[in-house]
Amino acid sequence: MICKNCQKNVATVHLTDVLEEEGPGGQPQVEERHLCEICAQALHLPHASPQPKSMADIWKLLHKSAQKARKRRSTLRCQECETTLEELRQRGRLGCATCYEVFSGYLEELLERMHGAREHRGRLPGVAPASVEQREQIRGLNRELEEAIDAEAYEVAAGIRDKLKGLQAEPPDPENQSL
Repeated sequence: MICKNCQKNVATVHLTDVLEEEGPGGQPQVEERHLCEICAQALHLPHASPQPKSMADIWKLLHKSAQKARKRRSTLRCQECETTLEELRQRGRLGCATCYEVFSGYLEELLERMHGAREHRGRLPGVAPASVEQREQIRGLNRELEEAIDAEAYEVAAGIRDKLKGLQAEPPDPENQSL
């Protein structure tokens, strides 16, 4: 592979930078650079030095990298209300509806740390547990019905349809109903 900088020498230094911005499919964007030893040293890259780094140098490099990442994140700003990611972290509140889209990566990560999942799992306020269970049974039967129809198992599909009609006609248990 030829050096991407000078286009002359063989590339011996290969750098992969993971960028803060997300690319298609929500995956982080990756930038690859292939350089020869001379160009890498001219750019003062920590990877280009042939002698091993001391622990102090490694810590400095990590600190510098963290500062760059913080700086990139602080530049993330909502186009509607001008709220930055740093302001969101300090206040704990979004500025407008557009902020949900702009800061979605941060919010998903935050919710996963707080709740252990990115989707709601559990009880819905104001809905009886029996009602939720009945809805889940109906969803499951609807999936089974679609599978049976796709498989052209019409007798099985008719039985599932009858179960669905019975469940949908049956009101949830009023004792467990919330106000």
